[in-house]
Amino acid sequence: MIGPSGAVRVMVATKPVDFRKGMEGLATLVRESMGADPFSGAVYVFRAKRADRIKLVFWDGTGLCLFAKRLEDGIFRWPKIEDGVMRLSAAQLSALLEGLDWRLVHEARETSKPTQAG
Repeated sequence: MIGPSGAVRVMVATKPVDFRKGMEGLATLVRESMGADPFSGAVYVFRAKRADRIKLVFWDGTGLCLFAKRLEDGIFRWPKIEDGVMRLSAAQLSALLEGLDWRLVHEARETSKPTQAG
């Protein structure tokens, strides 16, 4: 996928936004509605009223990027619509973008290394 990679902070706006907005309009929403810096390197995720559309805006170090996707079949799984922002892991974001249920993705837990071979 073209887009953010590695360990990224992912913030999801839980309320639908006007999808006519481009990257500047979404960056303004990040500042004003989310109280965050669109140039921080975090990925900000927005949804349309129709659950089959998604937009991401993020700073990649050289410029502001806009990623948009419309599913041809099915819908994106979204959190309950309410005012606010929620955080996803990079793995959950990947599942969301594939149209999968991101709520089923759990982060690997740290385990201790064995002290000796069996």
